[in-house]
Amino acid sequence: MDWWLAYLAIGAAVGFLAGLLGIGGGMVMVPMLVFVFTAKGFPAEHMMHLALATALATIAFTSLASVRAHHRHGAVDWRIARAMSPGIVAGSLGAAIVAGFVPTKPLAVFFTAFLFYAATQMLVEVRTKSTRTLPGRTGLFGAGAAIGAVSSLLAAGGAFLSIPFLAWCNVPLRRAIGTAAANGFPIALAGSAGYVLQGLRISGLPEGSVGYVYIPALLLIVATSVPMAPVGARLAHRLPVGRLRLVFALVLFALGARMLVALW
Repeated sequence: MDWWLAYLAIGAAVGFLAGLLGIGGGMVMVPMLVFVFTAKGFPAEHMMHLALATALATIAFTSLASVRAHHRHGAVDWRIARAMSPGIVAGSLGAAIVAGFVPTKPLAVFFTAFLFYAATQMLVEVRTKSTRTLPGRTGLFGAGAAIGAVSSLLAAGGAFLSIPFLAWCNVPLRRAIGTAAANGFPIALAGSAGYVLQGLRISGLPEGSVGYVYIPALLLIVATSVPMAPVGARLAHRLPVGRLRLVFALVLFALGARMLVALW
C-alpha cells in the first residue's frame, strides 16, 4: 500500500475538522496514526509514543497558522499567553519525558478516556458559568503547567482545557480562543522535544524516526492539514455544524474503542 496517501488523507481530515469544528488535531490524528503504524508493523511497545509524538510535532506547525489568523483579528491576549507559557513549557516537557517510561497500554487507556470525555462534551455542549477573574502569575504558571502536561500526554494543542479555564476567569470567549491558540505552539514544541529526547534512548524504532517523531508522517500530514483548515473554517458558516458535532462525537467514540482493541 502507498502509505504516503494515508498520511496525506489523515492530514486533510484533521485540518478540515479542526477548521470546521474547532477540535484539536491530536484527538483525531493519534487513533488514525495507530491504525496506520499497526498495519505497517511498527513495534507495538512504542506504538502510542510514536503516534503521540508525531501528532504533537504536526501541531507545532499548524498552530503557527492558527495564531497568525487570530492575531490578525486582535484576538490573542499576549499578556496572558506570556504568563502561562513558562508553566506550559515545563508541564509539556516534563509530561512527555515521563510518558517515555509509561508502557503503551496505560497510555492508550489514558488517551481513550480523554477522547471519550471530549466526545461527551461535544455531544452535550457543556458551558461553564464565568464566576471569577484571572489568577496572578503563580496561578497562571500552575494552570499552564497542568494544561501543558495533560495536552502533552494527549498530543493536543490544549484548547480543550485552555478555553474553559480562560472563559471561567471571565476572559471573553473570542479572546480565550485566540489565546488558547497561542498556547498551542509552546505545548507542541516542548512536548515534541520531550518525546524526541526520550526516543533517542530507544533502539529498534522505525527508519525515518527522530526520537519518537516519525518524520515521513509528519511532513505529509502537515502538507495537507495546514491548507485544509481554512476550508473547514469557511464551511463552518454554511453547514449544519450542530448535526456534524453529533456525528463527529460518535466517530470519536468509535475511534477510541477501536484503538483500544488494536493495542490490547
